[in-house]
Amino acid sequence: MTFTLRKNDIIKFIVLLLIGSSLSFVHAQEKLQEEVNSYLKDLPFKSFSIQLPHFQDKTFNIKDYGAVGNGHTMNTVAFKKAVDECSEAGGGKVIVPPGLWLTGPIELKSNVNFHIERGALILFSPVHKDYPIIKNPSGGFVLASPIYGFDLENIAITGGGLIDGNGTTWRPLKRDKVNESLWKKFVNSGGVVNESGTIWYPSEVAMNADKYFVQFKKEKKKITAEDLLPLRDAMRPKMVSLMHCKRVLIDGVTLENSPSFAFNPNYCEDMVIRNVKVNNEYWAQNGDAMDIGSSKNVLLYKCTITAGDDGICMKANVVKGATGAVLQNVVIADCVVYHAHGGFVTGSNTNGGMHNIYVHNCDFVGTDIGLRFKSSRGRGGLVDNIFIKNIFMKDIVNQTILFNTYYEIKNAEVKAFPITDRTPIFKNIFIDSIFCDGAREAASVVGLPEMPIQNIHITNSYISAGRGFYTDYAKGITLENVEIVLKEGSIFNVNQSSDFVLNKIKYAEGTSNFMTLSGKDTKSISIQNTNLKNSTTPLQFYNGADKSAVIIK
Repeated sequence: MTFTLRKNDIIKFIVLLLIGSSLSFVHAQEKLQEEVNSYLKDLPFKSFSIQLPHFQDKTFNIKDYGAVGNGHTMNTVAFKKAVDECSEAGGGKVIVPPGLWLTGPIELKSNVNFHIERGALILFSPVHKDYPIIKNPSGGFVLASPIYGFDLENIAITGGGLIDGNGTTWRPLKRDKVNESLWKKFVNSGGVVNESGTIWYPSEVAMNADKYFVQFKKEKKKITAEDLLPLRDAMRPKMVSLMHCKRVLIDGVTLENSPSFAFNPNYCEDMVIRNVKVNNEYWAQNGDAMDIGSSKNVLLYKCTITAGDDGICMKANVVKGATGAVLQNVVIADCVVYHAHGGFVTGSNTNGGMHNIYVHNCDFVGTDIGLRFKSSRGRGGLVDNIFIKNIFMKDIVNQTILFNTYYEIKNAEVKAFPITDRTPIFKNIFIDSIFCDGAREAASVVGLPEMPIQNIHITNSYISAGRGFYTDYAKGITLENVEIVLKEGSIFNVNQSSDFVLNKIKYAEGTSNFMTLSGKDTKSISIQNTNLKNSTTPLQFYNGADKSAVIIK
């Protein structure tokens, strides 16, 4: 039997296919919006919404613009043509198909979904001259990031492909972080080593960056982009840098080998990061995974991270004319962090303020610190209304929980300084249901004499550690239904701290000391519903601490 298709039938068939494709495209966007909305329900603070980007159902394949995926053909021009034409056409999807795509920096444009298909690997050029010095929207100059976008709306980076920043050509390497074989490999590759033999740099310019920049500031009143060209090696770019962007989606891609931070959005709004992997070597200097800076309405979920520095980090720089916290309404969920200096981190720059952050259902395995709050005088601001729940940790190198207000300050004189708008303030932080199997120290909470760490609530948790819970200049700490299992020392070491409530604390029978108290300002320590008989010497007092400081109920 023979069938003959008429011209009209063929046209109808094509139209139906296009309609079906369009409906499928719209359905996928609606389904993703529903998933995002589900993560923004039942928050511990006032709910907010995120508007996802939407794109036309048009495609622009980089191969159609002359791109060659053989790993040695430069494709910078092809990428630019595809992105520009997509944006000029009202938007759509720029497709990076399977292949090894060598390129210089890629500038994103509004209404573009930059889609890297599985099997595609974008390899950024190791030649630093391929990276121009450009104007930073916040003032001054920066080196163009491998992928960047300023003042954009409706953008995305999606797909199952990989983005490699060729970071080993940019980063210094500390000798004490690697074995001798890897150290020799870097030294033999070129570059320079500092006088003490402790740090390898890719170039002499990179090693002497601070000296050169100080010299420039002395010699020139106004620095131009041309002035900075000789210092390009010292201007390590963030790998994916977005500034002042709205309606942003980062979905499914893998970021690896970044020159410094892997993903660093600043001053962005309505942003979703999902199913993203970051793979930086443990020795990658300043190789943070995700640093979310001064942004609002952010959802980050189902991401997997290995980093050379902080894992998931919140940053807040002062924004001129801003009212309230510049970083607020952030939800982080269902993420896994392996090696990193901290699993969830705030700081060190907190001077713009942080408010309304919820972190839940995350695993931290082998991180240096679990929950890390850091700042210092001159970098600080108000960090409050932080909620953390259902965090599961294993083999934490140092502290399960750390508050440090002396970040990068050594041998600081312990005295009260005047309170300014740059004094770090950590308060109203709620931590519930955290479980840690193995850490060097249960917690270290160190505030300033003029500004203690305030109102920290830890409930329904279990921590197994080498040493206990240490506080210095803290006020209003509450622990309820918490079990702490130690290898040695006191369960609690409380110095110059007050207004504690310890309720239903569990610890091993036969522990030598439950609490050591020191400092004349240590007072109002309430111990409730806790069996102190498990300890041979429950309370010890030193350096002006008085027995009246403790109330046992």
